[in-house]
Amino acid sequence: MAGKASIVFAHGLWADGSCFNKLIPTLQAEGHEVFASQHGLNSLESDVACVNFTIDHVPGPVVLVGHSYGGTLITKAGTNDRVGALVYIAALAPDEDETSQQQQDQFAPTPVFGHIEVENGRIWLKASGVPDFAGDLPEAEQKLVLATGAVPDAGLFNQQVPGTAWKTKPSWYIVANNDRTVNPGLERAAAKRMGAKTYDIDSSHVPMLSHPDFVLDVIRDAARHLEG
Repeated sequence: MAGKASIVFAHGLWADGSCFNKLIPTLQAEGHEVFASQHGLNSLESDVACVNFTIDHVPGPVVLVGHSYGGTLITKAGTNDRVGALVYIAALAPDEDETSQQQQDQFAPTPVFGHIEVENGRIWLKASGVPDFAGDLPEAEQKLVLATGAVPDAGLFNQQVPGTAWKTKPSWYIVANNDRTVNPGLERAAAKRMGAKTYDIDSSHVPMLSHPDFVLDVIRDAARHLEG
């Protein structure tokens, strides 16, 4: 595997590392060291620390891939010297002076947030919200998404950690045109602001599950940038 970039994934809300299961075997077969951070969504600081633990576990250089809130995590953890490239999948990417919530508040709210409930300080996605989260997946896969989803702390999006990696690291961004969880307008604005190499796909919020080959090609492009 000499010369191959490592791939580290960071999941978002209502998810765990299994959301990348359609990508990981292929990348491993192509010779990449691959790990998915399994952060607990308890605080931004602890989640960023978990991503950094994972980065430090694999050989460099690292392509850091974040989905949704995972984009906030790679924006912070991506300042790690071992990270050479960032890939955002329908993701948040707040600047130094923004929280995840402040970035979202600049755009119209999306339908999924009409299907959440807060219980014991955690934000649960209701079954009725899964079509807005992963509506282009078969019903059985939608049920799996719901069953394996982690449950975030209710204050997570209002927390800040220093670091804005996309200001200094090359970035790739996948815009999910049919996203009903993160506003596609936010995604396009984020990609433009960071000067990312941008790809559009007619997908729900989870293109890594509904269009894995498309997402793999973007990750390969980022990896080639480091390996070349």
